[in-house]
Amino acid sequence: MLSAEDIKALVASGEGYNVDFKLRVPAKVRELSQEVCAFANSEGGYVLIGVDDSGRIVGAEIDNPKRSAIQDTIRDISPTLKVDIYQVDVDGKIVWVLDVPSGKDRPYVLSGSIYVRESANSQKLTTAEEIRSFFQRANKIFFDAIPCDDFNFDKEFDEENFDIFCLEAGITKNVPTHQILENLQVFEKSDEIKNGGVMFFAKHPENRFPQAITRCVLFKGTSRVHIIDDKTYGGTLYNQYLQAEAWIKDKLKVAYIIEGMGPRKEVWEIPLEVFKEAIINALAHRDYYEQGANTMVEIYDDRVEISNPGGLLSEVAENFGRKSASRNPLVFGLFTRMHLVERVASGIPRMREAMIKAGLPEPTFETKGFFTITFRRPDKVTGYDPINDPINDPINDPINFEDTLFDLIKRQEGISAPSLSKLTGKSLKTIKRHLAKLKEANKIEFRGALKTGGYWILKTEL
Repeated sequence: MLSAEDIKALVASGEGYNVDFKLRVPAKVRELSQEVCAFANSEGGYVLIGVDDSGRIVGAEIDNPKRSAIQDTIRDISPTLKVDIYQVDVDGKIVWVLDVPSGKDRPYVLSGSIYVRESANSQKLTTAEEIRSFFQRANKIFFDAIPCDDFNFDKEFDEENFDIFCLEAGITKNVPTHQILENLQVFEKSDEIKNGGVMFFAKHPENRFPQAITRCVLFKGTSRVHIIDDKTYGGTLYNQYLQAEAWIKDKLKVAYIIEGMGPRKEVWEIPLEVFKEAIINALAHRDYYEQGANTMVEIYDDRVEISNPGGLLSEVAENFGRKSASRNPLVFGLFTRMHLVERVASGIPRMREAMIKAGLPEPTFETKGFFTITFRRPDKVTGYDPINDPINDPINDPINFEDTLFDLIKRQEGISAPSLSKLTGKSLKTIKRHLAKLKEANKIEFRGALKTGGYWILKTEL
């Protein structure tokens, strides 16, 4: 129960997310139940009757019939919600308090409508996206947390994908696979694997979720008229991240600077680290309920765009670049375990910083319907033809791809050639050819039996 001093403090702070002022009981008492419903669907709060819009405590009288009417309209909220109604004497003036808890059985519905608190106002949810966003915030229907019906663990689970995850996450496999998956919250109590687990560990997740793919398209010019290259990548979300990143590296321009006897230095036209952030962001936060759109990577003469279906959640939109919330907390958590997410809400500032440091414009963001990040390419590469330029031709200049293999082995020492083939989308024959060159350069070595062994970085390269 609030005290007089509590009410003074609330009034001094003004109306907000947890406080609403009413001068008197409204003529339409239902307005109060709308406020109560909104608070219950949010974090709880107080309706103070006897305080005007300017924050002046004037007091109010509520007789028994009015109090009964207030209680009746609150009873129209479903499921049943307990709201304390009481009066407080504040320096001789009576303020009535409707003390609303944060509901444990959300959503609370009033006459078929859902109300939520947005800043200092209560809003009725009217669109499917608003309602879906609310349910996600209420922790009801996260797509990645839904059990995947009829998933045949013995046939569909890919132990190799799981091994790659454990290597990246630094998890020692000294306990059974099921126990590790339970600790990662990938299983429901019934031992049903969740959708997020399917997208990380299944042999062919795209067979279950055709929308969970990444499409990479290279255009000639600055519009979507002439397509030069068009690749679609399925598989696990981690595999999609690696393939999309490798595809971008094949298409962008890079300069090699050699200083003295030291190793060469790569200077990319756009810093590669921004693409890691953007691709992971797109895969972790996209709306997987949307089946008519994919995660997209598009390269034009003047820009690179990375987009995903689903705009910003409302609580993120109000604090863009400073706070983070995911439509897919399980997916986001698994990427975090793989050390692909450094700190929550730090990705946007890091991308901005990297672009500024490279002397390029800050990335721009579109957030309605789709979330799109646009990176401007340097003016000097406008009109550049990546198909005919030998620097970016992965056949004429395989150094980029060998660097990619070296980085993968460095991150996952002991990885096999078939695993590298699976991660990069290259044929096993191509992988072995490039691995042979890395061995000849004394950068890597093979350890173990021919069929079960893997590749390791030589000590001189660490």
